[in-house]
Amino acid sequence: EVQLQASGGGSVQAGGSLRLSCAYSGFSFDDYTIGWFRQAPGKEREGVSCIGSSYGSTYYADSVKGRFTLSRDNDKNTVYLQRNSLKPEDTAVYYCNTWPGTKSWAKGTQVTVSS
Repeated sequence: EVQLQASGGGSVQAGGSLRLSCAYSGFSFDDYTIGWFRQAPGKEREGVSCIGSSYGSTYYADSVKGRFTLSRDNDKNTVYLQRNSLKPEDTAVYYCNTWPGTKSWAKGTQVTVSS
């Protein structure tokens, strides 16, 4: 069974940093592109970043480019999203899933950025 679970959220002040983790199981990293998504209050869920299975190519939405960085640890079956220079508009529930959101959505992790 394919499973992905996000963790590592919390509260931080604007300008701070947080690293989110996405632990996955039931498949090999080579099988899927893994992505991060977020849903802010009153808004639709949006994709913010993904890392491909081939050559580790990455994509970042314009709103996070230059501030968020993806990495992966194949031995731990984990993908990380390092988020720096956080802004209040980054406040959202963050999820990970295969890109562009093709598997069942697990519980996300709340990130709150205060000004």
